[in-house]
Amino acid sequence: MGGHLSPWPTYTSGQTILQNRKPCSDDYRKQVGSCQQHPFRTAKPRYLEELENYLRKELLLLDLGTDSTQELRLQPYREIFEFFIEDFKTYKPLLSSIKNAYEGMLAHQREKIRALEPLKAKLVTVNEDCNERILAMRAEEKHEISLLKKEKMNLLKLIDKKNEEKISLQSEVAKLRKNLAEEYLHYLSERDARKILIADLNELQYQREDMSLAQSPGIWGEDPVKLTLALKMTRQDLTRTQMELNTMKANFGDVVPRRDFEMQEKTNKDLQEQLDTLRASYEEVRKEHEILMQLHMSTLKERDQFFSELQEIQRTSTPRPDWTKCEDVVAGGPERWQMLAEGKNSDQLVDVLLEEIGSGLLREKEFFPGLGYGEAIPAFLRFEGLVENKKPSKKDVVDLLKDAWKERLAEEQKETFPDFFFNFLERRFGPSDAMAWAYTIFENIKIFHSNEVMSQFYAVLMGKRSENVYVTQKETVAQLLKEMTNADSQNKGLLTMEQFNTVLKSTFPLKTEEQIQELMEAGGWHPSSSNADLLNYRSLFMEDEEGQSEPFVQKLWEQYMDEKDEYLQQLKQELGTELYEEVTLPKLRGALMTIDPSLNKQTVNTYMSQAFQLPESELPEDGDEKEEGVVEILQTALERLQVIDIRRVGPREPEPAN
Repeated sequence: MGGHLSPWPTYTSGQTILQNRKPCSDDYRKQVGSCQQHPFRTAKPRYLEELENYLRKELLLLDLGTDSTQELRLQPYREIFEFFIEDFKTYKPLLSSIKNAYEGMLAHQREKIRALEPLKAKLVTVNEDCNERILAMRAEEKHEISLLKKEKMNLLKLIDKKNEEKISLQSEVAKLRKNLAEEYLHYLSERDARKILIADLNELQYQREDMSLAQSPGIWGEDPVKLTLALKMTRQDLTRTQMELNTMKANFGDVVPRRDFEMQEKTNKDLQEQLDTLRASYEEVRKEHEILMQLHMSTLKERDQFFSELQEIQRTSTPRPDWTKCEDVVAGGPERWQMLAEGKNSDQLVDVLLEEIGSGLLREKEFFPGLGYGEAIPAFLRFEGLVENKKPSKKDVVDLLKDAWKERLAEEQKETFPDFFFNFLERRFGPSDAMAWAYTIFENIKIFHSNEVMSQFYAVLMGKRSENVYVTQKETVAQLLKEMTNADSQNKGLLTMEQFNTVLKSTFPLKTEEQIQELMEAGGWHPSSSNADLLNYRSLFMEDEEGQSEPFVQKLWEQYMDEKDEYLQQLKQELGTELYEEVTLPKLRGALMTIDPSLNKQTVNTYMSQAFQLPESELPEDGDEKEEGVVEILQTALERLQVIDIRRVGPREPEPAN
């Protein structure tokens, strides 16, 4: 080398090939020296080509898809650097010091990462605990609020009932008062008429006596002394009567008449009753106000606690990423990234970015390493050695999966879905290429989570979802299309919004008005639209070349998954136990019949067979003593029910009012 490095490109022929020797050997130096005698030829040094070939072969032997091989990836570079250190004697001390410095820094970084790993796990655990506590507190708060609302409604109903009774009694009292006043006036007039009649009778009697005295011939012959005495006694009686009259006027001049006294007494009694009623109502309102104030204070405390927890989470959480940085990285530039990111949240954008990265790595890979023959390895992936990457396009994979589903649904299959999948590949590509296609398709569907066909096929293939879920969903979509076609009497492919709404309600009677409105909006309806607007309903069920459905069918799938989660959450609340406690067959059967009374016996047995992993023929009969002996962890049972097609059959019976 002459004590200095050779520049490149240099004028060498590069025709000498190194064979079975270490790079940077003496033979190589001689060949480099001889190559410098030809200054008019430009080629890459053979030594550099040998090093690049050696590095490329070593990297191909490594699987760069896992984190563990990232450390091994540095080993070929270390060996290349060692070759330089050994062959360039003049620069060996400097290159060795550079290598040692980098090795020391890598060791330091490894120790630092190893020290931070427990903190990361602890942070994840604390975050999960906080989320569980928040969800539990929200559920408890929601339950308490619902109970308080029910109690409030019952109290309002009781108040309305009391008010109706009060109004009824008031009207009855007013009617009785009116009748009493009429009777009083009647008796008063009768009394006055009686007095007048008595006075008239007395006057007539006096007149009759006077006339009889006047007509009597011997009246003028009475004794004057007797008449004088009678007159004197009469005057004394008159004086005494006058004195009694004056005494009565003096004693009872300020006395209220009995009629007025009785009326005032009755009015006072009514006012007292009203006062007592108002006092009772005030006491009830005061107690309700105290309860509401206590609830308000507890709500304020919970709000402050949640706010502090939110601030703590915001302080410790990572900042929101700037997704515009991905525009220059994703193939296709900003236009394609905007198309991919349209209408997606951060979690979905992460999936899109991972799909783009994963698809790029898949295109670069020529072979897949076999996973071996372990029991944990799926049957269709059990292989030793390298497997060729067939590199199909995304559309080719989707078409292949659709053909597999068609063949699966065409006739009843007795084999498991993974076995069927591998047999399908053998029939399609032959036994020699079946394993290569199995690995290729598996790696593709494992990456593309946003594609409906791939994600659903992957879930069924790995046992995370029963194939009945896919079949039932397809049957639901087909039934809905059939109902819309029947409603289209003119067979023009058009329906009014009113007909569209009617078909949705008849096909999905258990969906709420909000869910029906969501489906209509996904189909193209807007609140400002008229019911007479026409809708091309057939376009709602179309798919693009990659198998992606229209927003209407996607909304149907989202509502199905939300309804399943809500159904299982109601089942969990009905059981009323912790996730890690045991649940028996009778308890699960009773909880299912409580939240969904319309379930038939066959459906209940299907759910219980899945939850306890027992054949339906081995399930004990209802009321059998053996039922108490079959137990399972609640969380495990719920996870198993999540796999199958579980949904509400009929409405839940309303709770009886108190």
